[in-house]
Amino acid sequence: MNTNPTRLYTPQFLLLCLSNVLFAASFGMILPELPAYLASLGGAEYKGLIIGLFTLTAGISRPISGKLADTVGRVPVMIIGSLVCVVCSLLYPFVGSVFGFLLLRLFHGFSTGFKPTASTALVADLVPQNRRGEALGIAGISGSIGLSGGPILGSSLAYYYSIDVMFYASSIIAAVSIIIILGIGETVKNPQRFRFSLLKLSRRDIICISAVPAGIVTFCMYFPYGAILTIVPDQCDFLGIENKGTAFAAFTGSSMLSRLIAGKVSDIFGRIPVLYASAAGAAIALFFLGQVTTGAQLYWAIGFSGFALGIGGPAVFAWAIDLSAETERGRAMGTVYICLEAAIGIGALLSAWIYANEVSQFAAAFGVTAGVTFLTVPYLVFRK
Repeated sequence: MNTNPTRLYTPQFLLLCLSNVLFAASFGMILPELPAYLASLGGAEYKGLIIGLFTLTAGISRPISGKLADTVGRVPVMIIGSLVCVVCSLLYPFVGSVFGFLLLRLFHGFSTGFKPTASTALVADLVPQNRRGEALGIAGISGSIGLSGGPILGSSLAYYYSIDVMFYASSIIAAVSIIIILGIGETVKNPQRFRFSLLKLSRRDIICISAVPAGIVTFCMYFPYGAILTIVPDQCDFLGIENKGTAFAAFTGSSMLSRLIAGKVSDIFGRIPVLYASAAGAAIALFFLGQVTTGAQLYWAIGFSGFALGIGGPAVFAWAIDLSAETERGRAMGTVYICLEAAIGIGALLSAWIYANEVSQFAAAFGVTAGVTFLTVPYLVFRK
Protein backbone atom coordinates (compact mmCIF):
# COMPACT_ATOMS: atom_id res chain seq x y z
CA MET A 1 0.00 0.00 0.00
CA ASN A 2 1.34 3.43 -0.95
CA THR A 3 1.62 5.01 2.47
CA ASN A 4 3.56 8.13 1.42
CA PRO A 5 1.92 9.64 -1.66
CA THR A 6 3.19 13.12 -2.53
CA ARG A 7 1.15 14.05 -5.62
CA LEU A 8 -2.58 14.14 -6.27
CA TYR A 9 -2.90 13.94 -10.05
CA THR A 10 -0.92 10.77 -10.74
CA PRO A 11 -1.62 8.52 -13.76
CA GLN A 12 -3.22 5.95 -11.45
CA PHE A 13 -5.55 8.53 -9.92
CA LEU A 14 -6.57 9.87 -13.34
CA LEU A 15 -7.26 6.36 -14.66
CA LEU A 16 -9.35 5.65 -11.59
CA CYS A 17 -11.41 8.80 -12.20
CA LEU A 18 -11.95 7.83 -15.85
CA SER A 19 -13.13 4.37 -14.85
CA ASN A 20 -15.52 6.02 -12.37
CA VAL A 21 -17.01 8.13 -15.17
CA LEU A 22 -17.75 5.10 -17.33
CA PHE A 23 -18.97 2.91 -14.47
CA ALA A 24 -21.40 5.57 -13.25
CA ALA A 25 -22.60 6.24 -16.79
CA SER A 26 -23.21 2.53 -17.34
CA PHE A 27 -25.72 2.03 -14.54
CA GLY A 28 -26.94 5.63 -14.43
CA MET A 29 -27.96 5.85 -18.09
CA ILE A 30 -30.74 3.29 -17.66
CA LEU A 31 -32.28 4.71 -14.48
CA PRO A 32 -34.69 7.29 -15.99
CA GLU A 33 -36.28 4.69 -18.27
CA LEU A 34 -36.64 1.82 -15.80
CA PRO A 35 -39.93 2.96 -14.15
CA ALA A 36 -41.69 3.10 -17.53
CA TYR A 37 -40.04 -0.17 -18.60
CA LEU A 38 -41.28 -1.92 -15.46
CA ALA A 39 -44.76 -0.45 -15.99
CA SER A 40 -44.77 -1.86 -19.54
CA LEU A 41 -44.20 -5.30 -18.01
CA GLY A 42 -47.22 -4.79 -15.74
CA GLY A 43 -45.34 -3.83 -12.57
CA ALA A 44 -46.17 -0.13 -12.11
CA GLU A 45 -46.92 -0.66 -8.42
CA TYR A 46 -43.40 -2.00 -7.83
CA LYS A 47 -41.48 1.14 -8.88
CA GLY A 48 -40.04 1.55 -5.39
CA LEU A 49 -38.32 -1.82 -5.76
CA ILE A 50 -36.30 -0.64 -8.77
CA ILE A 51 -33.95 1.14 -6.39
CA GLY A 52 -34.85 -0.81 -3.25
CA LEU A 53 -33.74 -4.23 -4.54
CA PHE A 54 -30.66 -2.76 -6.18
CA THR A 55 -29.50 -1.21 -2.93
CA LEU A 56 -30.40 -4.33 -0.92
CA THR A 57 -27.78 -6.52 -2.59
CA ALA A 58 -25.36 -3.60 -2.77
CA GLY A 59 -25.62 -3.19 1.00
CA ILE A 60 -25.40 -6.92 1.70
CA SER A 61 -22.26 -7.24 -0.41
CA ARG A 62 -20.42 -4.29 1.21
CA PRO A 63 -18.83 -6.26 4.09
CA ILE A 64 -17.60 -8.85 1.59
CA SER A 65 -16.23 -6.30 -0.86
CA GLY A 66 -14.64 -4.31 1.97
CA LYS A 67 -12.85 -7.37 3.35
CA LEU A 68 -11.74 -8.50 -0.12
CA ALA A 69 -10.49 -5.00 -0.93
CA ASP A 70 -8.25 -5.13 2.16
CA THR A 71 -6.99 -8.66 1.48
CA VAL A 72 -7.23 -9.65 -2.20
CA GLY A 73 -6.78 -6.09 -3.43
CA ARG A 74 -8.62 -3.02 -4.69
CA VAL A 75 -8.31 -3.76 -8.42
CA PRO A 76 -9.93 -7.26 -8.48
CA VAL A 77 -12.88 -5.99 -6.46
CA MET A 78 -13.38 -3.07 -8.88
CA ILE A 79 -13.32 -5.46 -11.84
CA ILE A 80 -15.98 -7.68 -10.26
CA GLY A 81 -18.31 -4.72 -9.75
CA SER A 82 -17.92 -3.50 -13.33
CA LEU A 83 -18.35 -7.00 -14.74
CA VAL A 84 -21.75 -7.28 -13.05
CA CYS A 85 -22.85 -4.16 -14.97
CA VAL A 86 -21.71 -5.73 -18.24
CA VAL A 87 -23.73 -8.90 -17.66
CA CYS A 88 -26.89 -7.32 -16.27
CA SER A 89 -27.24 -4.70 -18.99
CA LEU A 90 -26.94 -7.45 -21.59
CA LEU A 91 -29.75 -9.41 -19.92
CA TYR A 92 -32.40 -6.67 -19.48
CA PRO A 93 -33.69 -6.95 -23.08
CA PHE A 94 -34.44 -10.63 -22.54
CA VAL A 95 -36.54 -10.10 -19.40
CA GLY A 96 -40.23 -10.63 -20.11
CA SER A 97 -41.82 -10.62 -16.65
CA VAL A 98 -42.01 -8.44 -13.57
CA PHE A 99 -40.42 -11.17 -11.47
CA GLY A 100 -37.51 -11.57 -13.90
CA PHE A 101 -36.94 -7.81 -13.99
CA LEU A 102 -36.90 -7.51 -10.20
CA LEU A 103 -34.58 -10.52 -9.90
CA LEU A 104 -32.16 -8.90 -12.33
CA ARG A 105 -32.27 -5.62 -10.40
CA LEU A 106 -31.43 -7.61 -7.28
CA PHE A 107 -28.34 -9.06 -8.96
CA HIS A 108 -27.39 -5.73 -10.55
CA GLY A 109 -26.95 -4.26 -7.07
CA PHE A 110 -23.72 -6.24 -6.62
CA SER A 111 -22.08 -3.81 -9.05
CA THR A 112 -22.23 -0.83 -6.71
CA GLY A 113 -21.62 -3.15 -3.78
CA PHE A 114 -18.12 -3.83 -5.10
CA LYS A 115 -16.78 -1.08 -7.39
CA PRO A 116 -17.24 2.09 -5.24
CA THR A 117 -16.07 0.39 -2.04
CA ALA A 118 -12.71 -0.52 -3.54
CA SER A 119 -12.43 2.71 -5.56
CA THR A 120 -12.83 4.93 -2.49
CA ALA A 121 -10.26 2.93 -0.52
CA LEU A 122 -7.90 3.17 -3.51
CA VAL A 123 -8.26 6.96 -3.57
CA ALA A 124 -7.17 7.11 0.08
CA ASP A 125 -4.12 4.97 -0.81
CA LEU A 126 -3.09 7.11 -3.78
CA VAL A 127 -3.34 10.69 -2.49
CA PRO A 128 -1.61 12.82 0.19
CA GLN A 129 -3.40 12.81 3.53
CA ASN A 130 -3.72 16.59 3.64
CA ARG A 131 -5.55 16.57 0.28
CA ARG A 132 -7.83 13.63 1.02
CA GLY A 133 -11.05 15.64 0.98
CA GLU A 134 -10.06 17.34 -2.26
CA ALA A 135 -9.20 14.00 -3.86
CA LEU A 136 -12.49 12.41 -2.81
CA GLY A 137 -14.25 15.46 -4.21
CA ILE A 138 -12.52 15.02 -7.58
CA ALA A 139 -13.27 11.29 -7.56
CA GLY A 140 -16.88 12.14 -6.73
CA ILE A 141 -16.97 14.57 -9.64
CA SER A 142 -15.86 11.81 -11.98
CA GLY A 143 -18.83 9.73 -10.85
CA SER A 144 -21.10 12.76 -11.17
CA ILE A 145 -19.97 13.29 -14.76
CA GLY A 146 -21.07 9.76 -15.56
CA LEU A 147 -24.34 10.13 -13.68
CA SER A 148 -24.95 13.49 -15.33
CA GLY A 149 -24.26 12.50 -18.91
CA GLY A 150 -25.40 8.89 -18.66
CA PRO A 151 -29.14 9.56 -18.17
CA ILE A 152 -29.22 12.01 -21.09
CA LEU A 153 -27.45 9.50 -23.34
CA GLY A 154 -29.64 6.62 -22.15
CA SER A 155 -32.94 8.47 -22.59
CA SER A 156 -31.82 9.73 -26.02
CA LEU A 157 -30.93 6.21 -27.18
CA ALA A 158 -34.26 4.88 -25.90
CA TYR A 159 -36.19 7.72 -27.59
CA TYR A 160 -34.47 7.73 -30.99
CA TYR A 161 -33.63 4.04 -31.28
CA SER A 162 -34.98 1.60 -28.70
CA ILE A 163 -34.66 0.72 -25.07
CA ASP A 164 -32.73 -2.42 -26.06
CA VAL A 165 -30.08 -0.28 -27.75
CA MET A 166 -29.83 1.69 -24.50
CA PHE A 167 -29.18 -1.50 -22.52
CA TYR A 168 -26.53 -2.76 -24.96
CA ALA A 169 -24.74 0.60 -24.89
CA SER A 170 -24.71 0.45 -21.09
CA SER A 171 -23.01 -2.96 -21.23
CA ILE A 172 -20.35 -1.76 -23.69
CA ILE A 173 -19.50 1.28 -21.55
CA ALA A 174 -19.08 -0.94 -18.47
CA ALA A 175 -16.76 -3.23 -20.45
CA VAL A 176 -14.56 -0.29 -21.43
CA SER A 177 -14.33 0.70 -17.75
CA ILE A 178 -12.86 -2.74 -17.00
CA ILE A 179 -10.16 -2.25 -19.63
CA ILE A 180 -9.18 1.02 -17.95
CA ILE A 181 -9.11 -0.60 -14.51
CA LEU A 182 -6.52 -3.10 -15.79
CA GLY A 183 -4.09 -0.19 -16.17
CA ILE A 184 -4.29 0.75 -12.48
CA GLY A 185 -1.62 -0.71 -10.21
CA GLU A 186 -2.55 -2.52 -7.01
CA THR A 187 -1.88 -0.60 -3.77
CA VAL A 188 -2.39 -3.40 -1.23
CA LYS A 189 0.97 -4.83 -0.18
CA ASN A 190 1.26 -8.61 -0.53
CA PRO A 191 -2.35 -9.19 -1.66
CA GLN A 192 -3.67 -12.64 -0.88
CA ARG A 193 -4.95 -15.08 -3.48
CA PHE A 194 -8.69 -15.47 -3.35
CA ARG A 195 -10.00 -18.40 -1.35
CA PHE A 196 -13.55 -19.11 -0.28
CA SER A 197 -12.64 -18.86 3.40
CA LEU A 198 -12.26 -15.09 2.86
CA LEU A 199 -16.02 -14.91 2.32
CA LYS A 200 -16.57 -15.93 5.94
CA LEU A 201 -17.28 -12.76 7.87
CA SER A 202 -16.74 -11.94 11.51
CA ARG A 203 -18.56 -9.16 13.34
CA ARG A 204 -15.48 -6.98 12.86
CA ASP A 205 -15.69 -7.51 9.08
CA ILE A 206 -19.34 -6.47 8.88
CA ILE A 207 -19.11 -3.20 10.80
CA CYS A 208 -16.00 -1.07 11.24
CA ILE A 209 -16.82 0.54 14.60
CA SER A 210 -14.58 3.56 14.07
CA ALA A 211 -16.53 4.50 10.93
CA VAL A 212 -20.02 4.27 12.49
CA PRO A 213 -20.43 8.04 13.16
CA ALA A 214 -19.69 8.76 9.51
CA GLY A 215 -22.09 5.97 8.57
CA ILE A 216 -24.94 7.56 10.53
CA VAL A 217 -24.38 10.89 8.80
CA THR A 218 -24.16 9.10 5.46
CA PHE A 219 -27.59 7.53 6.05
CA CYS A 220 -29.21 10.92 6.64
CA MET A 221 -27.40 12.61 3.75
CA TYR A 222 -28.07 9.91 1.15
CA PHE A 223 -31.69 9.20 2.07
CA PRO A 224 -32.88 11.76 -0.54
CA TYR A 225 -31.23 9.90 -3.40
CA GLY A 226 -33.72 7.04 -3.18
CA ALA A 227 -36.66 9.44 -3.24
CA ILE A 228 -35.24 11.43 -6.15
CA LEU A 229 -34.50 8.34 -8.25
CA THR A 230 -37.99 6.96 -7.59
CA ILE A 231 -40.25 10.00 -7.77
CA VAL A 232 -38.60 12.52 -10.11
CA PRO A 233 -39.25 10.44 -13.27
CA ASP A 234 -42.98 10.65 -12.51
CA GLN A 235 -42.66 14.36 -11.73
CA CYS A 236 -41.12 14.79 -15.19
CA ASP A 237 -44.08 13.00 -16.78
CA PHE A 238 -46.53 15.14 -14.81
CA LEU A 239 -44.77 18.37 -15.82
CA GLY A 240 -44.37 17.39 -19.47
CA ILE A 241 -40.56 16.89 -19.49
CA GLU A 242 -39.91 14.34 -22.24
CA ASN A 243 -36.22 13.65 -21.62
CA LYS A 244 -36.19 12.67 -17.97
CA GLY A 245 -32.43 12.38 -18.09
CA THR A 246 -32.14 16.18 -18.18
CA ALA A 247 -33.56 16.38 -14.65
CA PHE A 248 -30.97 13.89 -13.38
CA ALA A 249 -28.30 15.80 -15.28
CA ALA A 250 -29.29 18.98 -13.42
CA PHE A 251 -29.00 17.10 -10.13
CA THR A 252 -25.66 15.44 -10.76
CA GLY A 253 -24.23 18.41 -12.68
CA SER A 254 -24.85 20.78 -9.78
CA SER A 255 -23.46 18.18 -7.38
CA MET A 256 -20.35 18.06 -9.52
CA LEU A 257 -19.92 21.83 -9.29
CA SER A 258 -20.10 21.86 -5.50
CA ARG A 259 -17.65 18.98 -5.20
CA LEU A 260 -15.05 21.05 -7.05
CA ILE A 261 -14.48 23.13 -3.93
CA ALA A 262 -16.26 21.30 -1.10
CA GLY A 263 -13.60 18.61 -0.57
CA LYS A 264 -10.79 21.14 -0.42
CA VAL A 265 -12.81 23.33 1.96
CA SER A 266 -13.25 20.36 4.30
CA ASP A 267 -9.46 19.83 4.27
CA ILE A 268 -8.98 23.44 5.44
CA PHE A 269 -11.91 24.09 7.81
CA GLY A 270 -12.81 20.56 8.89
CA ARG A 271 -15.44 17.98 7.94
CA ILE A 272 -18.15 18.91 10.46
CA PRO A 273 -18.79 22.57 9.44
CA VAL A 274 -19.13 21.45 5.82
CA LEU A 275 -21.64 18.75 6.81
CA TYR A 276 -23.73 21.30 8.73
CA ALA A 277 -24.03 23.51 5.65
CA SER A 278 -24.76 20.58 3.35
CA ALA A 279 -27.55 19.08 5.46
CA ALA A 280 -29.32 22.38 6.13
CA GLY A 281 -29.17 23.48 2.48
CA ALA A 282 -30.32 20.10 1.18
CA ALA A 283 -33.30 19.98 3.56
CA ILE A 284 -34.52 23.36 2.28
CA ALA A 285 -34.06 22.38 -1.36
CA LEU A 286 -35.83 19.04 -0.94
CA PHE A 287 -38.81 20.72 0.71
CA PHE A 288 -39.21 23.00 -2.32
CA LEU A 289 -38.72 20.07 -4.70
CA GLY A 290 -42.00 18.68 -3.42
CA GLN A 291 -43.78 21.98 -4.18
CA VAL A 292 -42.79 22.49 -7.84
CA THR A 293 -45.52 23.10 -10.44
CA THR A 294 -43.46 23.84 -13.57
CA GLY A 295 -40.52 22.29 -15.35
CA ALA A 296 -38.34 25.33 -14.64
CA GLN A 297 -39.07 25.09 -10.92
CA LEU A 298 -38.17 21.39 -11.00
CA TYR A 299 -34.79 22.10 -12.56
CA TRP A 300 -34.01 24.81 -10.01
CA ALA A 301 -35.09 22.70 -7.01
CA ILE A 302 -33.35 19.50 -8.07
CA GLY A 303 -30.25 21.49 -9.04
CA PHE A 304 -30.08 23.15 -5.63
CA SER A 305 -30.63 19.75 -3.99
CA GLY A 306 -27.73 18.28 -5.91
CA PHE A 307 -25.47 21.24 -5.09
CA ALA A 308 -26.19 21.04 -1.36
CA LEU A 309 -25.83 17.26 -1.14
CA GLY A 310 -22.65 17.40 -3.23
CA ILE A 311 -21.06 19.66 -0.63
CA GLY A 312 -21.34 16.93 2.00
CA GLY A 313 -20.28 13.93 -0.09
CA PRO A 314 -16.48 14.35 -0.05
CA ALA A 315 -16.55 15.52 3.58
CA VAL A 316 -18.37 12.49 4.97
CA PHE A 317 -16.18 10.00 3.08
CA ALA A 318 -13.00 11.81 4.09
CA TRP A 319 -14.24 11.82 7.68
CA ALA A 320 -14.75 8.04 7.53
CA ILE A 321 -11.16 7.61 6.28
CA ASP A 322 -9.89 9.98 9.00
CA LEU A 323 -11.60 7.89 11.67
CA SER A 324 -10.29 4.51 10.49
CA ALA A 325 -6.92 2.78 10.50
CA GLU A 326 -5.02 2.41 7.23
CA THR A 327 -5.42 -1.38 7.27
CA GLU A 328 -9.19 -1.04 7.67
CA ARG A 329 -9.97 1.41 4.89
CA GLY A 330 -11.80 -1.16 2.80
CA ARG A 331 -13.92 -2.24 5.78
CA ALA A 332 -14.54 1.39 6.76
CA MET A 333 -15.77 2.15 3.26
CA GLY A 334 -17.88 -1.00 3.39
CA THR A 335 -19.54 0.24 6.58
CA VAL A 336 -20.21 3.69 5.15
CA TYR A 337 -21.57 2.25 1.93
CA ILE A 338 -23.85 -0.12 3.86
CA CYS A 339 -25.40 2.96 5.41
CA LEU A 340 -25.51 4.65 2.01
CA GLU A 341 -27.29 1.73 0.36
CA ALA A 342 -29.68 1.38 3.28
CA ALA A 343 -30.48 5.08 3.01
CA ILE A 344 -31.13 4.96 -0.73
CA GLY A 345 -33.16 1.75 -0.50
CA ILE A 346 -35.30 2.85 2.43
CA GLY A 347 -35.64 6.30 0.89
CA ALA A 348 -36.92 4.75 -2.33
CA LEU A 349 -39.37 2.42 -0.62
CA LEU A 350 -40.70 4.98 1.87
CA SER A 351 -41.08 7.74 -0.72
CA ALA A 352 -42.83 5.36 -3.15
CA TRP A 353 -45.19 4.29 -0.36
CA ILE A 354 -46.01 7.89 0.58
CA TYR A 355 -46.31 8.95 -3.06
CA ALA A 356 -48.50 5.93 -4.03
CA ASN A 357 -48.69 7.14 -7.67
CA GLU A 358 -50.70 10.21 -6.58
CA VAL A 359 -49.30 13.53 -7.78
CA SER A 360 -50.85 15.27 -4.78
CA GLN A 361 -48.38 13.36 -2.57
CA PHE A 362 -45.18 14.76 -4.08
CA ALA A 363 -45.00 17.35 -1.29
CA ALA A 364 -45.48 14.81 1.50
CA ALA A 365 -42.87 12.43 0.13
CA PHE A 366 -40.19 15.09 -0.23
CA GLY A 367 -41.18 16.74 3.06
CA VAL A 368 -40.36 13.53 4.94
CA THR A 369 -37.15 13.21 2.92
CA ALA A 370 -36.11 16.75 3.90
CA GLY A 371 -36.73 15.95 7.56
CA VAL A 372 -34.52 12.88 7.52
CA THR A 373 -31.71 14.83 5.85
CA PHE A 374 -31.88 17.62 8.42
CA LEU A 375 -31.39 15.06 11.24
CA THR A 376 -27.69 15.28 10.36
CA VAL A 377 -27.49 18.64 12.14
CA PRO A 378 -28.80 17.65 15.60
CA TYR A 379 -26.82 14.39 15.47
CA LEU A 380 -23.55 16.23 14.90
CA VAL A 381 -24.41 18.85 17.51
CA PHE A 382 -25.19 16.32 20.26
CA ARG A 383 -22.32 14.02 19.27
CA LYS A 384 -19.90 16.94 19.62
